[in-house]
Amino acid sequence: MTPDPAPRATSRSDPGLGELLGGRAGAVDASVPVVAFVLAWVLAGHLGSAYPINWGAGAAIVAGAGVAVWRLARGRRPRAVLFGLAGVVAAAAVALITGRASDFFLVQIVSNAGSALAWAISIVVRWPLLGVVVGGLLGQRTRWRRDPDLLRGYQRASWAWVCQYVIRLSVFLPLWAADQVVLLGLARTVVSPVLVGLSVLVSWPLLRTALPGDHPGIRHPR
Repeated sequence: MTPDPAPRATSRSDPGLGELLGGRAGAVDASVPVVAFVLAWVLAGHLGSAYPINWGAGAAIVAGAGVAVWRLARGRRPRAVLFGLAGVVAAAAVALITGRASDFFLVQIVSNAGSALAWAISIVVRWPLLGVVVGGLLGQRTRWRRDPDLLRGYQRASWAWVCQYVIRLSVFLPLWAADQVVLLGLARTVVSPVLVGLSVLVSWPLLRTALPGDHPGIRHPR
């Protein structure tokens, strides 16, 4: 009779990727300026303002600053907070310059395209970005790359993130081309957090199933 395989050490010793990445909370925070932009733009337009984009941009920046203060108060890294706020300011500036409200989402669309490309390239060149991120959070630097099982697992799991960026683009690009500001705001608020959550959820089994049963787990590269 064939003995049962040894239980995975990863099931007990490893933290979940959701615990490490905290993806959904950040995605929800990032949606607040978007909601503020769309609501202010719609309201200003209904009230007959000649410059509804100005109101939308101002509301987004104020909301982004509020989120930044909230994140700092909760101990988030100042650099990450400032990058998030800079993204909101850049999005508002693009919309103000072009005079097209849907261009508020252009920075996000370009960022998604760049992210999809970067994640795909990282897998091909054997520097999967999921490994870079998780390895950095665990204080491993690049030790995980010397473990062929972990490297393969991070490569496999990183495809989930490539897919979520591609799905975002397939939703956002047609809406942007059709100048559907409200639908863009709705899609950005609903789709992005859901996709981030699903990516975190799917990445973990993809990573774990690439590891042999006797592997000590992602905390302990071999």
